[in-house]
Amino acid sequence: QVQLVESGGGLVQAGGSLRLSCTATRIIFSIDHMGWYRQAPGKQRELVAAIYSNINTNYADSVKGRFTISRDYGKNTVTLQMNSLKPEDTAVYYCWVVTASGTAWGQGTQVTVSS
Repeated sequence: QVQLVESGGGLVQAGGSLRLSCTATRIIFSIDHMGWYRQAPGKQRELVAAIYSNINTNYADSVKGRFTISRDYGKNTVTLQMNSLKPEDTAVYYCWVVTASGTAWGQGTQVTVSS
């Protein structure tokens, strides 16, 4: 079963930057898609950014121009560079990976942006 190890969350002031990384291990089938979701208190989990097997990317409208997703295929790692952070970006961020065997989720990493 795919395991995901996340790192990089924390506390930052508004306007600051954070970088989230997620590495997938125990890969049996090749990875199709990788990305990040987030869930704020009292809200549904939402897609933040994804990078697909065809190398296309997708971003939530609220993060376009501020966040950048990238993938290291050799290391099975996906990274989310978050700039110009806003208090409304505060949430638990979850790594998301899709392989032929199904979908895997990371344990979540807290991102808190203070005003």
